[in-house]
Amino acid sequence: MQPFDSLMTDSMAVNFLPIAVVVPTYNRPVALKATLLSLSKQSYLPKQVVVIDASDKEAGQWPAAQAELEAIINIDYYPADQKGAASQRNQGVKSANQPFILFMDDDVFLETGCIAHLWDCIQSDKSIGGVNAMITNQKYTQPGKLTLFMARVFTGYSLPSLAGRCIGPGWNFLPQDGEDLPPYVRVEWLNSTCTLYRKEALPDPVFGCHFTGYSLMEDLTLSLQVGKQWRLFNSRVSRIYHDTQPGDHKKSVFALARMSVVNRYFITHSILNRTYPRASILLLESFFLLSMLSSFKNIRHIPAKLLGILAGMWSTYTKKYEA
Repeated sequence: MQPFDSLMTDSMAVNFLPIAVVVPTYNRPVALKATLLSLSKQSYLPKQVVVIDASDKEAGQWPAAQAELEAIINIDYYPADQKGAASQRNQGVKSANQPFILFMDDDVFLETGCIAHLWDCIQSDKSIGGVNAMITNQKYTQPGKLTLFMARVFTGYSLPSLAGRCIGPGWNFLPQDGEDLPPYVRVEWLNSTCTLYRKEALPDPVFGCHFTGYSLMEDLTLSLQVGKQWRLFNSRVSRIYHDTQPGDHKKSVFALARMSVVNRYFITHSILNRTYPRASILLLESFFLLSMLSSFKNIRHIPAKLLGILAGMWSTYTKKYEA
């Protein structure tokens, strides 16, 4: 581990790393406070924490949380210039003054040693541009035969594992966990739940203007861009729990389906430079639709999802890429 700054207190030594944590938040003061408390208990702390808050006035209770936490970690708090996960992260990066950027959601809990392991991984090789933590409650599971068949359709050959892979029109799979695996495993994409990047590896702007609102797959887009010139890793020993919070942005099946098509088209066409992107997207979305037939709970959402897919496909022809 490279040198760090140390601040001595009466009870302990606090070790600071040249990392700026960027946390977008919206109407989640309780979850945000719990997230920052778990961050403050790490043995290695970031020099800077940037919170970009898009909360409604009645939902924001930040000053109370800030007063309790600022004695431990350096927090820079800013109201959001524009609401949306991607735009808030962009704003946070502009306010960051450290050479490493750690993107974090506002509803995660870091286990002991999480930051230290992320730092060890990215410092182990100068060719590593980004590394993310293992989400303990969102793990890779062995796909079924139909999923494996679809993967072969997109790749043209059988893969021993889909863990950590991105195939076809931006179809991404979670990394695999297991004691038989090394602590750091190379992957093809990274999430933004708890991910450390070299600032020099990030594009400018980090996230494109077409990612608005929920910003579905903005993390996939970013990591695929970085992965063109840098290596990406999953740190299996950096462990977090993602306490996913409900939100209005997740309720509309139509809006999410449209956003999935529009953003997937951007990834396939502009990042992966694939031929016939619409045909591959339509094939994948059709597969997702058929998968919904296996659950009575999901069958009622099929009409809305189908309309969202059609609306998304239409947007790719009219070049209205805003999601």
